[in-house]
Amino acid sequence: MSLSTLRVGRRRSAILPTLVIVAILIVVFAIFTSVWTDRLWYGSFGYASVFSKMLLTRIGLFVSFGLIMATLVVANAAIAYRLRPRLGAQVPTSPLLERYREMLESRFAWVLVAVGVVVGLFAGGAASGHVLQYLEWQNATPFNITDPRFGLDVGFFVFSYPWWRFVLSFAFAALVFSAIAAAIVHYTMGGLRFSGPRRGGSRATQAHLSILVGLAVLVKGFSYWFDQYELAIERSNRLFTGISYTADNATVNAKMILAIIAGICALLFFANAVLRRWIVPTIGLILLLLSAIVLGLVYPGAVQYFSVRPDEPDKERNYIRANIESTRAAYGVDKVEITDYSAKTTATAGQLRSDAEALPGIRLIDPNVVSPTFEQLQQVRGYYAFPKNLDVDRYTIDGRETDAVVAVREMDLSGVEDNWNNRKTVFTHGYGLVAAYGNRRQSGGEPDWIAKDIPPTGLIEEHEPRIYFGELQGQRPDQYSIVGAPAGTPPIELDTPGGGEGGNPKTYTYTGKGGVEIGNLWNRLLYAAKFADVNILLSDRVHPQSKIIYDRTPRQLVQGAAPWLKVDGDTYPAVVEGRIVWIVDGYTTSNSYPNSERVNLNEVTSDAQTSAGGTVVAQPQDDINYMRNSIKAVVDAYDGSVKLYAWDDTDPVLKAWTKAFPNVVQPKSAISQDLLDHLRYPQDFFKVQRQILARYHMTNADNWYQRSSLWDVPNDPVAGASAQTKEPPFYLSVKWPGDENAIFSLTSSYVPFKRSNLASYMAVNADASSPDYGRMRILQMSDTSQIDGPGQSFNAMTTNETVADRLRPFLNQGAASATFGNLLTLPVGGGLLYVTPVYTQRQGSTGSYPALRFVVVRFGQSVGIGDTLQQALDQVFQGSSGGTTGEGGTASGDKPTGKADNPAAENALSEASAAFDAADKALTAGDLGAYQKKMQEAKAAVQRALRALGR
Repeated sequence: MSLSTLRVGRRRSAILPTLVIVAILIVVFAIFTSVWTDRLWYGSFGYASVFSKMLLTRIGLFVSFGLIMATLVVANAAIAYRLRPRLGAQVPTSPLLERYREMLESRFAWVLVAVGVVVGLFAGGAASGHVLQYLEWQNATPFNITDPRFGLDVGFFVFSYPWWRFVLSFAFAALVFSAIAAAIVHYTMGGLRFSGPRRGGSRATQAHLSILVGLAVLVKGFSYWFDQYELAIERSNRLFTGISYTADNATVNAKMILAIIAGICALLFFANAVLRRWIVPTIGLILLLLSAIVLGLVYPGAVQYFSVRPDEPDKERNYIRANIESTRAAYGVDKVEITDYSAKTTATAGQLRSDAEALPGIRLIDPNVVSPTFEQLQQVRGYYAFPKNLDVDRYTIDGRETDAVVAVREMDLSGVEDNWNNRKTVFTHGYGLVAAYGNRRQSGGEPDWIAKDIPPTGLIEEHEPRIYFGELQGQRPDQYSIVGAPAGTPPIELDTPGGGEGGNPKTYTYTGKGGVEIGNLWNRLLYAAKFADVNILLSDRVHPQSKIIYDRTPRQLVQGAAPWLKVDGDTYPAVVEGRIVWIVDGYTTSNSYPNSERVNLNEVTSDAQTSAGGTVVAQPQDDINYMRNSIKAVVDAYDGSVKLYAWDDTDPVLKAWTKAFPNVVQPKSAISQDLLDHLRYPQDFFKVQRQILARYHMTNADNWYQRSSLWDVPNDPVAGASAQTKEPPFYLSVKWPGDENAIFSLTSSYVPFKRSNLASYMAVNADASSPDYGRMRILQMSDTSQIDGPGQSFNAMTTNETVADRLRPFLNQGAASATFGNLLTLPVGGGLLYVTPVYTQRQGSTGSYPALRFVVVRFGQSVGIGDTLQQALDQVFQGSSGGTTGEGGTASGDKPTGKADNPAAENALSEASAAFDAADKALTAGDLGAYQKKMQEAKAAVQRALRALGR
């Protein structure tokens, strides 16, 4: 062989190790980049301690459990190797086994290292995924509530049980892997044989494997004993979660017997280390398996079938009571007030006089419909956008609390030229909050603005308008902005479309404390690698004072600051103390509250809003059986700073987390009055509670079992029958029967299970500044008369002849479309009032938008439609509702405002003319009934025209 050939061979042999080393270095650098940039991100908004605690705890779990697993497996493999027969190689074996034996003997240390690394990595990775369980266990706090079956504090089940269950599973897996590794080594080295004249194992091999299997069986015995506690948090029958009659009288005993049998079986394996009679422990193991089948499945099944099922309501009564009590406590619905309500179905003149205060709180501007209207009238430029789902809030206007529909004008990069400098350094932030009255509109159907335009004008206090952190900005992982510049450098960030010199756009330089500093070369390199964007390294627009802003949605920031929280799907903006902030509700949850009903969080919170693909985010697919709105979080829209406030400071789960992360959560007393005025009862918590109360409003065990009064959340009728999505709850100012004042509330309705009529109406005081915040009340409909539910009422409203006639002129020519807004339900006038706004929109026009055109109402069997809510109510209540809606119209007996609404007058006169023509045709045909009806419609249209003209 020539010298050149040898050199080529050496070069080729060096290529593979080099590539492997390079690949390893790339992976290590990628991991380091991810971890280090996460550390920088946490530090940018003041929560570096949270990152450090989580990272160090993960590393601690990874290392400790990885070392335990690796040590056990490697040590037992080493022991097996040390116990190998000295003459093992002389035993006749297959050539393949001989090769394995030779390889193992020559490279045993390397094999041990490889095995230890592999099992250690898997075990460490699995353990690090249980970091939250570990921290809960480490910082456990008593509930001071005792489980009725085992006499243990609820805190044991919530904090300790999940962790100890993992530890036992880990110990069992470690011993099984150790036994498998030892058996493989024993077999390879000749200490264990399955065929041939010397079948069996050496004394040392049998003793070693006996002890390992015995330890594994012993741990399994502890697991059986521990399984009895799982019965309190698992569904052990078809009825409910928690201890049942069969679990209490059969399964618990079975688990204890299995634990004893497993202990005896383990002793047999320990004894076999000396006796070496495998038949005895094998029989014991088979007995354990058979016992697990008989005692774990057959025996409880027999008790359930032959004893419980024939007398199920009697046998399960006490256990159902325990489940009801625990479930209502775990979800915070144990203080709900249920009142029978005999709803009136006949509308009379002046019937709403006693509830007149509630009428101005009926929200006509639907936040899920008017986003295109906000964009057309307040977008200003194509690079701004509003979310698909707007929000509802309250502001004090002219000394009166006023419901408002609000949104912030965020940056929309889809309207920006695909240029790195523009997208990353110029178009960096949105600008301004836009707000409209919830119950008013302008003459053309547009929202009546409380705050609008750039720069902001209106009735909301002066505030910092720039939006660097928001719902739309930063949704994509690669959507980042580079901001900041040295003093004296001309600003380059676009601030407002006008206001600069010569009418040019006004520019700005970010001065907030949020964002990660990337002025140094090292950080620039890290972020260039993180975003796979070399421009971060090469661009001269990255200055020594530059910062990078990314992962900047309110949900991301709050979940980063408190990884132990679940976050409400609907965050909303508010102006608080001169700043635009995002308000985020956080939840502490558990899946192991004893005897509490378990629900899937995603299923019970999904509704028409989460299904619409907007900014209302669906919850994860997690099962829970305990929930508290423990945290109110605030994210500053300008600098991204996050503040967490302990809202439910009695929550033991929150107490545990505040011990785990001290000084992260501020006390409730730190909430300012200005912020308190904007806090509200959260939607997802309410959705979970209403789902629970659909059955757990029944506190009598027999009624609960019989499902005699089972309710259901109705499907959203506005979304259409094909959508099959739940009706969302609505924020409304509601005057509860018997109360003196209207209260800002979160409301919902129930229908009987698999029926469409109304079963009950539910509301919770949603005003955080009220001493009755969280007070939950239900009006239960009388069984003596049927009240139409939302679906039935919506159908009656949309098919009503008068409503159809009013909408027909807008739809006949196909030049316009009509959209029904949210169907609101209110208890007024001794009955239930349904209200839905109707929006019209021109078709075939890029500049068209939904405009509020009509309002349809229904009370009992009476339906009315008008240009205003006032008109519709007066129609239903025989010409006079008895109250004023405050939307600019006039109630019967009120003086006209004198303010003309020419478009509304023209539409009304057009409808009057059409009605007069129809009356003439009916008279010619001799149909006097139709003639009279059309004449009444014509007169009503003339009256609407006169009112619109202020006469």
